[in-house]
Parts: sequence; C-alpha cells; structure tokens
Amino acid sequence: MKGDFNNLDKNTLILAQKIYDVINSKKAISIEVLDVHHLTTLTDIFIIAVANNIRQTQAIADEIEEFLGNYTLSHPVPLLQKEGYTSAKWILLDYGSIIVHVLHQEDATFYALGRLWKDAQIITF
Repeated sequence: MKGDFNNLDKNTLILAQKIYDVINSKKAISIEVLDVHHLTTLTDIFIIAVANNIRQTQAIADEIEEFLGNYTLSHPVPLLQKEGYTSAKWILLDYGSIIVHVLHQEDATFYALGRLWKDAQIITF
C-alpha cells in the first residue's frame, strides 16, 4: 500500500485491500480506492469498481457480500445498506467505514465519481 494513511483505522485498510482483491478477481475494468475520511463524514474509504455489463456488476457485488459474510477481523462486517442491485447499473454496498460502488461502464463514465472526489487521496495496493 502506498501513501500515508496513519489517520485511517488499520482494520479498515486491511478490509479495503481484501475487497479490492475480491473485485480484482472478478475482472473489473477498473478499481479506484479513495481515502475520503477528510472530505466527508459518511465513510472513510470509497471503492469504485467499473464492470463491462450488468451481470458482471451483480457478480462483483455478490462476491463482495459473500466474502464479507464469511470474513471477520475481530467482529463480523455487516452490510448496512444495499442499493441498485436489481437494475445493476450502479450498485452501492455500504459497510460503514467503506462504501463500495460497482458501476456499469456507461454509468461510470457519466457519473465520473473519481472526478467528483478528485480531492481524495488515492490508495494503491
């Protein structure tokens, strides 16, 4: 991991890397991990994944949910909110300190979340 992330919880960073690995295993077009803790009170990290098609957005979201359902650091990682799964153009998975956005390629281009959060520090694994 590159960068200075001393203000982020170590377990949150470990979890973000695990989610990144899960998304990467599903062959997403791109994955951005953004440290947004100094920009919003909503969460600490945004993970933005772009997929080729609707089936892939759902497959990525399913894989993340399955993985985190079986994964614990010192406690379970509950899914607090899930939006957009049926249409699967933009699926949001809210895990509290990490929010995962899985977008269909066209929607990713249109909404340009990375550009919207351009002041966030990029976390690379």
